[in-house]
Amino acid sequence: MSQSLLPPRKPGDRIDGLAVGKRKLAARGKSLIVRSPIDGTTLAEMRQATVDDVNVVIAAAAEAFKQWRVVPAPKRGEFVRRIGNKLREYKSELANVVSHEAGKITAEALGEVQEMIDVCDFAVGLSRQLYGLTIASERPGHRMMEQYHPLGPVGVITAFNFPVAVWAWNAMLALVCGDSVVWKPSEKTPLTALACQQVVAEVMREMPDVPDGVCGVVIGGRDVGEALAASEKLPLISATGSTRMGRAVSEIVARRLGRCLLELGGNNGMILTPTADLDLATRAITFAAAGTAGQRCTTLRRLIVHESIKPEVMRRLRTVFDRLKIGDPRNDGVLLGPLIDGAAGESMDRALATAKQQGGITHGGGRVTDGVPTGGVYVRPAIVEISPEAAITKEETFAPILYVMTYRDLDEAIAIQNDVPQGLSSAIFTGDVREAELFVSPAGSDCGIANVNIGTSGAEIGGAFGGEKATGGGRESGSDAWKAYMRRATNTINYSKELPLAQGIAFDV
Repeated sequence: MSQSLLPPRKPGDRIDGLAVGKRKLAARGKSLIVRSPIDGTTLAEMRQATVDDVNVVIAAAAEAFKQWRVVPAPKRGEFVRRIGNKLREYKSELANVVSHEAGKITAEALGEVQEMIDVCDFAVGLSRQLYGLTIASERPGHRMMEQYHPLGPVGVITAFNFPVAVWAWNAMLALVCGDSVVWKPSEKTPLTALACQQVVAEVMREMPDVPDGVCGVVIGGRDVGEALAASEKLPLISATGSTRMGRAVSEIVARRLGRCLLELGGNNGMILTPTADLDLATRAITFAAAGTAGQRCTTLRRLIVHESIKPEVMRRLRTVFDRLKIGDPRNDGVLLGPLIDGAAGESMDRALATAKQQGGITHGGGRVTDGVPTGGVYVRPAIVEISPEAAITKEETFAPILYVMTYRDLDEAIAIQNDVPQGLSSAIFTGDVREAELFVSPAGSDCGIANVNIGTSGAEIGGAFGGEKATGGGRESGSDAWKAYMRRATNTINYSKELPLAQGIAFDV
């Protein structure tokens, strides 16, 4: 693995999981062994941050915010523009780190870095479009307006499956909005975070007026995440991960009346109607269900098929799934790399066993040992024919398991699609415009993402990303998601010599 984006070290040296801007700080926490999911080899030994270390980084972010908030937004955009250019320069190297540490195939790792670049471009344009409103006043000689001001230091907690893109969604928008950022990555992918921090540090050396504390990284376990959530110096915590984690974070933040931006579990469904283009649908299902080895929050987990076309759909899917190439994600032609670790493999095994107990018929699944690196957890994607009433279909298992169920009419299919706790992504394949419009209407999908004739995964950065119900309700990336990183001020300006009160109230003294 390329080391140019990582701290130089000799064999046996430890890396500190703590950085503020250009400065690398000495962490004082427990040791963390970072292993590659590809073959289990040790990538690094790292000293994690303690709660006291976290407070040092938060204090630096709070101090930096005082300077950063008054820098004109277009100049903040210039900082982000240069980060995007630096990411272009290091695209292959950073993707290599992602592949080694998260187990992504090369194409997906490169795509994730490209997503960071795209978000930078979006944020640069946004830096000149942080618009408020002018509002008509009922009082003569008065004008009302809204302004959006920088919010403060933002805590960002990310998951292993998109170890760099989700940070960029948050950090690039927060930076142009005038906020500083403290990042806690997953302990499973800390090296990608340090590599990104190195990119930011190089830009900071080119722009010495940018305060160091505007970007910081703290690597650690649950105690570090709880310290971020509990800090009153962080008015916003953006957390991506499981619903269980999101509940824990939101409870801590709520006790101090802070804000949360939550991107949590997804249990995504797709409806296939009798008029669906099955050639198109088969390709979409395969990527959505098996891409990233089923470890996307937008992975397709439930396929809701009209009973008249189920035999043909099953024939196509079993044929395609059987020929998917599984192996070392760095090799050409491989489409499925490893699961992140042994616990993920055990979770998949338990889910398949439970599905069988609940009447499911499984095709595929199980470990792959031939032609794959020793030490990684490689699995065959599984297709499970099952009733939508089975309890296991209401749960999200972070692995390539596709539950296939049938329906008779579209109202029933939409009810099945919505009958899960999560509400992130959804899709319908149909040639009927009325069915498509119903699906995206208020009476259709209850998810934050509702697609027609494309899969559930692979969202573009231009749209706000997020979901409802147990997915948390947050929105990141495109559209007006930037407003989450700012505070709104309503101003009334009296340019007259009178003082009329609103609602015609008389209060003469």
